[in-house]
Amino acid sequence: MAMTQRVVHGDTTTWTVVDYQYSVVEPVERYLEFGRQSGFSPNTIKAYARGLAQWWTYLEQQAKRWDAVSIRDFGNFLGAVRTGEFDPKVRSLAAKPVIGESTVQLRLRAVMSFYRYQAGCGHDVAPFLYDQIRGRNSRYLAFLEHVARRGPRRRAAVRVRQVHRELPVLAPDSVRKLLDAEATYHKAEGEWHGELRYHLLWSLLAETGMRLGEALALQHRDWDTGRSSTATIYIADRPHPHGLAAKSGSRRLHVGSRLDRLYADYIWWLCDRGGDAAIPDWDKGYIFCNTKREPLYAALRPESVYSHLRSMKRRLPELPPRMTPHWFRHTHATALLLAGTPLHVVSRRLGHQSIQTTINTYGHVTEDAELEALANWREVVADWTEGNHDDQC
Repeated sequence: MAMTQRVVHGDTTTWTVVDYQYSVVEPVERYLEFGRQSGFSPNTIKAYARGLAQWWTYLEQQAKRWDAVSIRDFGNFLGAVRTGEFDPKVRSLAAKPVIGESTVQLRLRAVMSFYRYQAGCGHDVAPFLYDQIRGRNSRYLAFLEHVARRGPRRRAAVRVRQVHRELPVLAPDSVRKLLDAEATYHKAEGEWHGELRYHLLWSLLAETGMRLGEALALQHRDWDTGRSSTATIYIADRPHPHGLAAKSGSRRLHVGSRLDRLYADYIWWLCDRGGDAAIPDWDKGYIFCNTKREPLYAALRPESVYSHLRSMKRRLPELPPRMTPHWFRHTHATALLLAGTPLHVVSRRLGHQSIQTTINTYGHVTEDAELEALANWREVVADWTEGNHDDQC
């Protein structure tokens, strides 16, 4: 079966796809290289490589060429991805899905993008994947459609209907208990006890809503501590030793004074552990680094964060069992929207390239708030009615 292969070249980490003979799948590699040159993030390359590895596994099992597929193959592939059954000879009569529809959609997006690239290169493969539609024949015409688009548009003929699911949100009490379990400040002694590194990390994710990869890629030069102005953090798009990247490009975030003070305490915490003598260049040193294992003060890996969080969930049974660091991002966005923060401000803070992404992801938050307000509408109307009645009398 085909599989993804991690490739490390100097400070750059990427992924490719190899077949059952451990040979690089050339058509896929050419597409992935196009993605690398086009600015795809390492995480996108990794996700697309996984999807295309599964697609190649399906083709190998079916003994089919990638450039001689039918629309039926895409339907069978989606079923195999859902159930994890790629063997055409042995299949369950009532197979149950083993992954969510969002993952199925991601795998399909990788395959569709691969064939769209091949069509752009002049290969006449899988023309049935897109329907040609004309804006004038559709029900809805966008503003200035008659002057903006003359030719036909393409619409995907194979699509996955994604079921809306509620985004996980952490309760304030859960966040507080996690922070206290990591480290606490003793006023009498004037110092922190515990793992201040993770106390700072969870606090940063909760207050800024940044992604875990963005937080782990921060260097000390990116944190502009507040002196006569508000402290800011610069998320830079630069190479990372573990392949992390700023998914939304570079941006700057403002943070509060309490988080800024916590970062200052963390600097002293690192110095107490020998960081002042061991870190050669503080400006280029990573804020979240190894403090207990080799190589000391090197960039912390995401796998280490997930492993630590699993241990904390065992210590704190009240934490949600499926909690991940990304839950802090959902919690931050939900809190801002419920506080009445404009949608475009939330979108900019989260680093979404389009406000439509914010609407698609968190639109239900404002909808629920509006529905909750409507639930109390009877009381509001009752006050108005009573006042008007008194005036009329």
